[in-house]
This record gives sequence, C-alpha cells and structure tokens, in this order.
Amino acid sequence: MLKRNIYLDFSYLLIVAASLGAVLVLGAIVAPVIFHSDKYLVGMLIDHYNMGMIMGEIFRRFAYWAYFLAAYIAFYEAYMYKMGQRDAIVFGAAVTAIFSSLMFAAVYVPKILSMQLMGKEATQSDTFENIHIASEIDFKLLAVALVVLFIRRLMLLRID
Repeated sequence: MLKRNIYLDFSYLLIVAASLGAVLVLGAIVAPVIFHSDKYLVGMLIDHYNMGMIMGEIFRRFAYWAYFLAAYIAFYEAYMYKMGQRDAIVFGAAVTAIFSSLMFAAVYVPKILSMQLMGKEATQSDTFENIHIASEIDFKLLAVALVVLFIRRLMLLRID
C-alpha cells in the first residue's frame, strides 16, 4: 500500500480546482463583462481596443499563475509516478494541462500583448484574430484537462 501524504494530495487538488475556477471565471465572467462594458457604464464608453487592453493585462497577470500551475502539476505528477502511481488518464490530462498552460502563458499572451502594443490596427488583423481564437481554444482545453485531472486524481485517492 502506498503511503500517502494527505496534505500534498489536498494541496494538489486545491491548486487544480482553484485553477479551474480561475479559468472558468476569466473565460465565462470577466471577458464577457469587459467586452460588453457598454451595458454597465453609463455615459462612459470604452472602445473595443481598450477593452482588449484591459483583458490583456488580466491575462498577463494570470500567466504567472499558469506558469506556477504547470510547474506544480509537473512536480506532483512526477513524484506520483516515482511513487508507483501510474495512470494513463492522469498522464494525458497532466501533459495537456502543462502544455496548454505553457502555451497560454509563454506563447499566446506575449503575442497578443505585443500586437496590442503595435496599435489598434494590429489588433484588427487576421493574424491577431487567429492568435486570439487559438488562445481561446487553448484556454478551453486547459479547462477540460483540469476537470479530468481533478476527477481522476480524486478517484485514485478513493481507491488507495
């Protein structure tokens, strides 16, 4: 029987769940409110470009958490692998979460921010639109990977 460190397992599940919550809140609540701020601001309009600048700053800050998340998942899952707990579903979800976190933080956010700094015209290009769509897909992939990772790790804890 595998000796468990309940505090390590609990902190891992907490980090994964909190990260999922952050992804859902940013994608389903924050972004729609920012990009439809005209419904909430009376007499003060923010153009789409400036809405994007606000959202870009929010995602820039979230990118630090995404780096932490990727490292945390990598270290925890490597430790669990070393301890003999190998699971194909966990492995796939962990690799997906690490990859999508790093893609978001190291590729999409910097590219979007650099194009925003080039000005409004750059954010209206097909290139920007494609990068933005890819980042949205990546963010959704991260959410799915975190759900699978959380549920499967919880299931494995109940088995032990």
